[in-house]
Amino acid sequence: MQTVLADLHAHTLLSPCAEVEMTPHHIVMRAAEYGIGAVAITDHNASANVPAALEAAQRYGVKVFPGMEVESSEEAHIVALFDTLEQLRSWQLLVDEHMNGMLNDADRFGAQYVVDADDEFVREEQRLLHAPLSLTAAQVVQQVAALGGLTIAAHIDRPSYSILGQLGFIEPDFGFAAAEISAAGWQRKLQSKLQRLAGYLPFVTDSDAHNIYDFVQGPKNLLQVEELTIAELKLALAGKGMRNVLPGQFSDFCKEWCK
Repeated sequence: MQTVLADLHAHTLLSPCAEVEMTPHHIVMRAAEYGIGAVAITDHNASANVPAALEAAQRYGVKVFPGMEVESSEEAHIVALFDTLEQLRSWQLLVDEHMNGMLNDADRFGAQYVVDADDEFVREEQRLLHAPLSLTAAQVVQQVAALGGLTIAAHIDRPSYSILGQLGFIEPDFGFAAAEISAAGWQRKLQSKLQRLAGYLPFVTDSDAHNIYDFVQGPKNLLQVEELTIAELKLALAGKGMRNVLPGQFSDFCKEWCK
């Protein structure tokens, strides 16, 4: 059994709201520097920077979960995580079929950059990424599961872009593996208030970082698992077989400077 500090929700500069410093290489390098052993790269409706993160991860010994932050037709954000790049690519094809076809206005929303593992510019994504798909939240959860991934209801304590904000509650059999509380929500200790509305799902706390400082100092999870796989993460979230997920944890940097 191994114990790993993990951030399951972080954005690169492919997300229009992220800073240009959020390159895959920079994220992975800082993770290694501050004791964050696992990171999920989860850009808005996009995955083109995940290959660079996986390549960088080999240099630094950090686990990268291929992922995405999906926006459902209800404008609810859902974190989707996978084991392999092949699974994520299959998911991306489905997402592409359900995008709205609008183009991004970089001056208004921010540019969307794809880079390689050495931070070199590859291209600018022209499609508007931060927008709802035509897939419902239920369809997102079902389709991700069909590909072998898991889903997390993102930042459920926020009034906008959350499944609770849009639907009001989560049915216990909806299919989410966990519900995420934002940094602000965790600090206000809303977990007991939200537990019932979240269908008694286990909670996770992630940085949802759009800049490096927020990534390093934002909340993390302490995973106790046999190995860093989706199957093991599911077991840990369910508290099975001596596996566990402890939210509300912080990196070495935050232990020293954030208190």
